[in-house]
Amino acid sequence: MELTSMGLLVTTAVLAVAALVATVWLWPRLSASKLQAVLGRVGVLAVCQVLTLAALGLALNSYFAFYSSWGDLLGTDTATAPITVAATGLQVLGSRAVPGGRIEQVIMPGASTRLSSEAYVFLPTAYLKHKTEHFPAIIALTGYPGDPRNLMTRMDLPGRMAKAIAAGQVKPTILVMMRPSVVLPRDTECVDVPRGPQVQAYFANDVKQDMIAHYRVAPDRDSWGILGGSTGGYCALKIVMSHPEQFSAAVSLSGYFKTIIDRTTGDLFHGDKSLEQRNDLMWRLANLPAPPVKVLVTSSKKGESDYPATVRFLGAVRPPMQGSSLFLPSGGHNFNTWNRELPQALPWLAQQLVSPSV
Repeated sequence: MELTSMGLLVTTAVLAVAALVATVWLWPRLSASKLQAVLGRVGVLAVCQVLTLAALGLALNSYFAFYSSWGDLLGTDTATAPITVAATGLQVLGSRAVPGGRIEQVIMPGASTRLSSEAYVFLPTAYLKHKTEHFPAIIALTGYPGDPRNLMTRMDLPGRMAKAIAAGQVKPTILVMMRPSVVLPRDTECVDVPRGPQVQAYFANDVKQDMIAHYRVAPDRDSWGILGGSTGGYCALKIVMSHPEQFSAAVSLSGYFKTIIDRTTGDLFHGDKSLEQRNDLMWRLANLPAPPVKVLVTSSKKGESDYPATVRFLGAVRPPMQGSSLFLPSGGHNFNTWNRELPQALPWLAQQLVSPSV
């Protein structure tokens, strides 16, 4: 069974409960001081604990989406995603109606980068009704490795957007929900890797051009924003700061400010110190002209390790860039924290964007 299958989780949980019942039933028979009885007690306790820990681990992985397969968990999955570009441009794989609009599952081909990735596009009801109007758009990114479906199932971005539109908080806005890692299992940290995948360019240019070509999306920078959590938050800030000609605003939920290098990323810079510096957001603020963009960063004063770095980032922001913050009293690096921040963060971002239809 697949690592993320509900069948495996249920089976393991049932076995854990059965092991506990068996332990209680067998314990009187294993109460003797003989070696066989002692080994028996150790054995049933070990089986009980292993199955319980396995069930808890599977449940946590199902909720947080840490690993997508057995190969991902064991580190044996070394395959990369195929780099293909469809001749017909953006491809719609499926569509379904949801409260407040429609969600389309699509493939986003990159004409300039030769990258390609899955996305889910939320089209508000106003888009479906008014056939000539153009709308602002937000690219929403998961963390690493992430699953774009988490943006719907765990964070309910389409539902939140539909409610904000219905309440008159924001103008109708399109959502483009994606993962930041387009060459899994590698984590590219949205870097344009020398002689490798040009991931930052893919999100900054190709995704936007795909959307403009296929949907009625306003092309101007003032109508485009990016939102992300964790790795997606770092990517959102970096892309909007690096490409102010394409985007005007970003939200970073528990994001960080410097590229993480580990076994999942490999060598992203290939000795290019200048490239490494440009991917360090604190270095950019200190050494490059401030971009004319607005950003909202979130963290928790207790429970998140990125809080001090987030405060330093805000302190380094200078005009024409504008920085805002949303700090919870406490909260961890998880969906629960982000779901407490989104009722304010998502409308904030949509409110920064220009709706040319109105």
